[in-house]
Amino acid sequence: MTDTSSHPGERIAKVIARAGLASRRQAEAWIAAGRVAVNGAVIASPALNVTARDRIEVDGQPLPRRVRTRLFRYHKPRGLVTTHADPQGRDTIFRALPKGLPRLISVGRLDINTEGLLLLTNDGGLARVLELPATGWLRRYRVRAFGRVTQEQLDRLKGGATIAGMHYAPIEATLDREQGANVWLSFAIREGKKREVRKVLESLGLKVNRLIRVSYGPFELGDLADGAVEEVETAELRRILGPDIAGEAEADFESPIEDEEPRHSGARPKGREPGIHNPGRSHKRETRVMDSGPGAKAPSRNDKKKLHRRRDRAGGPRPKYPRPK
Repeated sequence: MTDTSSHPGERIAKVIARAGLASRRQAEAWIAAGRVAVNGAVIASPALNVTARDRIEVDGQPLPRRVRTRLFRYHKPRGLVTTHADPQGRDTIFRALPKGLPRLISVGRLDINTEGLLLLTNDGGLARVLELPATGWLRRYRVRAFGRVTQEQLDRLKGGATIAGMHYAPIEATLDREQGANVWLSFAIREGKKREVRKVLESLGLKVNRLIRVSYGPFELGDLADGAVEEVETAELRRILGPDIAGEAEADFESPIEDEEPRHSGARPKGREPGIHNPGRSHKRETRVMDSGPGAKAPSRNDKKKLHRRRDRAGGPRPKYPRPK
């Protein structure tokens, strides 16, 4: 196919990503697999520019019209993989999410045994920008690990580390306290390479047995209940991103918010999930908290107290986010 990258319009993978169906990389893979058609013809290369006049289809379904950029904080539980479909048949975060959400993609990933804050968005362009190391957002973790380590050993990580030929950028690590045979650490990284926290600590003789992400840049997990989702208000999202990040992501804060739609491409559902606030109908407040499961309600104060009393897999008290003493 002729390279049309210099033609008017935008690259098709970028348009698909901005519609919230996938990241640019995923969109390019879909194109290579023959899943994308433009004006009735299946395309095989992402080197194609399209305009608003072109008819784009993915898997035979028209590309959804662009809607407002939205971002959600999600408290990912352990035991879920961060993917839409897992070839091993494991449970995924997208199958566990409450009904009534738009089609979402994750900003980066957390592995199956990592819990805590995961950002979800309907805008693939925003997801791509927030994942970039150049954005420079710090990702903070609380870590419980088996073994012993000194603060002096952790301080050496400020200069970065090279493990099995992989270089890791400077790391901020603090020894908070010892608990039996384990230690609790605070860990902060900017790159987020695959299994970075676990591999770095393994090089120090520690075995991670609990890993909780407590913040991603300016977004914090806070007291968001396990498995719950909360949307960031549009005005707050615009303020946090600022003109530089929003501009690079080409975020859209002016388009309307559609009524809740299914998490797959296709027609919108006939009705909304009962009990879920629809921010598109009210300008008073766009934040909503949703717990996993059909018809689930936001956790009450008593529910949260029960979460704090649960016991962890090691048999001891399960502190939500242990603080340094």
